Amino acid sequence: MTTKNTTGISLSRRQLLKGGAAFGFGAAALGLAPAWADPWGQSNAYPQGAVEGNDIALAIRRETLAINGRSTRPITINGTSPGPLIRLREGQDATLRVTNLMDEPTSIHWHGLILPPEVDGAPGISFAGIGPGETFTYRFPVVQNGTYWYHSHSGLQEQLGHAGPIIIDAAEREPFRFDREHVVLLTDWTYEDPATVFRNLKTAEGYYNLQERTITDFLADMRENGFRETARTRAMWARMRMSSRDIADVTGSTYTYLVNGQAPEQNWTALFKPGERLRLRFINGSAMTYFDVRIPGLKMTVVAADGQPVQPVPVDEFRIAVAETYDVIVTPEADTAYTVFAESMDRSGFARATLAPRLGMEAAVPERRRIADRGMEAMGAHGGMDHSNMAGMDHSNMAGMDHSNMAGMDHSNMAGMDHSNMAGMDHSNMAGMDHSNMAGMDHSNMAGMDHSNMAGMDHSNMADMDHSNMAGMDHSNMAGMDHSNMAGMDHSGMQHDTSPGASEGDLLPAGTAQPGSQYDQAGIGIDPDERRILVYRDLKAFRPWPDRREPEREMEIHLTGNMERYMWSFDGKKFSEVTGPIHFRKDERLRLILINDTMMEHPIHLHGMWMELENGAGELIPRKHTINVKPGERVSALITADAEGSWAFHCHLLYHMDAGMFRVVRVS
Repeated sequence: MTTKNTTGISLSRRQLLKGGAAFGFGAAALGLAPAWADPWGQSNAYPQGAVEGNDIALAIRRETLAINGRSTRPITINGTSPGPLIRLREGQDATLRVTNLMDEPTSIHWHGLILPPEVDGAPGISFAGIGPGETFTYRFPVVQNGTYWYHSHSGLQEQLGHAGPIIIDAAEREPFRFDREHVVLLTDWTYEDPATVFRNLKTAEGYYNLQERTITDFLADMRENGFRETARTRAMWARMRMSSRDIADVTGSTYTYLVNGQAPEQNWTALFKPGERLRLRFINGSAMTYFDVRIPGLKMTVVAADGQPVQPVPVDEFRIAVAETYDVIVTPEADTAYTVFAESMDRSGFARATLAPRLGMEAAVPERRRIADRGMEAMGAHGGMDHSNMAGMDHSNMAGMDHSNMAGMDHSNMAGMDHSNMAGMDHSNMAGMDHSNMAGMDHSNMAGMDHSNMAGMDHSNMADMDHSNMAGMDHSNMAGMDHSNMAGMDHSGMQHDTSPGASEGDLLPAGTAQPGSQYDQAGIGIDPDERRILVYRDLKAFRPWPDRREPEREMEIHLTGNMERYMWSFDGKKFSEVTGPIHFRKDERLRLILINDTMMEHPIHLHGMWMELENGAGELIPRKHTINVKPGERVSALITADAEGSWAFHCHLLYHMDAGMFRVVRVS
């Protein structure tokens, strides 16, 4: 068997081409057909080389390589880190033989590919992993096309460079034209051992955040907002043991941000001819970093998201969450260089490449933006409360609870609330609250409660809330919190499951955006007035998807965590604490609702099935394999559970997943 690259050269010559590309040479330097001579535009100067065909061999090692001029020991695939570009074709039967030449188990997960569970590549679910010295053969039909990627699903290996791009060529022409393409794989590299990074995160909240607020920032805030408001805000963050600059857990203080394995100083260059339509396949293969991507001087047209074609969206900039992919078309007309600028969301660093008509050219790097501060809007509907470890909590016996300083709280829709055994509670300073419409509430055993200054408090319609066993809880200083529409809320293990015949009349029509979604917002640190930014609401499928059924039921999952202890979870339970999988019924049409109760973004990935993001596009809602959920946001996706078996479901921030934000979905 001979493994070939996209130019048809044997393996040894592929290595020569790879080395040439790393120094800015490519197919043209070897006398091969130029990109624009290929009607499909299938050529790529990806510096790590490429493999293609029906039978591909991949060897995984731990090797000594130089990254940004410094010797280190990443995990390599076929001698490179990141690994080679894997090129497949829609309709083929792929065979990929993966040999583990390390002294520890490994794996490869084919991110975003629809395939049988036993070859999905998530160890411990439907696959045992690849032991040292073993070869595992992945065989599956290729049923899709587009831009995807692969990575290890074993421990923290992904942080060690165990990742690479996948391009699946379409069986028929795609709905957009291009003359040449380039892969832009974004990664974050640290010279620290990933286990050390994880230990540091658990040791000290904000360990890698070197952009904390200073006395200068305090004085600037005081001039703008006044001393009293500034002091109140600072005190609030201090009580939560959080920082308004908790934007990213791991930052440029340890990370070097790479494009195709090359640091900003190395200036990886992609060539073009003026007037060509370039297809840039952006992949965020980093472990923890969100990037804001722009090419000053060029308009980008987004034509695909997560490998699936979308109706064209002209933008100046887009935010790409960890594990997402975006394909964009650019048409540089001038005989000049352009900077591809990928700035980390927390502004602690950037990755950089160049588009140029000739080697050796470069353009200016844009002025860096300052780190933004999270505001209280990031707390969303739940006021930024930490819901970790709250599964199944009983709120009875609330004696001694301090609700001071809760003026202005809106407790609407809480009818039927059980306040039994609340003797001794201090509700002082709750002026302005309205207790109207509390029919059905059980206030037994509330002798001795102090309800002074509670005039006007609104507890209307608090249906079904159970606050049992909350004795001693401190809800002080929660002024202004809005708890509306929290009827019946239970954060334990996948509750709010609306089965057929129960409350089907309450289900929103398919494709409708959920209340609490932020699809028209790019996220923190982005000024929408500065330039045209891609937002989720812009994404519309190129055509409707085949399954047009309305959802039969809903599942609601809360994204939960504790920054101080660095614990991350679903519905308050880490993966080590759950007793069984999440169950999808085979072939059911399901609405999955994700509610982010934390102050961090989470890119949520479901293996084996598409999630159709309900962004308000009706029948043209886009398919995604990874959905970013912003702090305080409520998003939903439709799922056709047509993939029988067990599948991973997790946050794609590597250290969040390892800290417990992981579940197994069982389809049967």
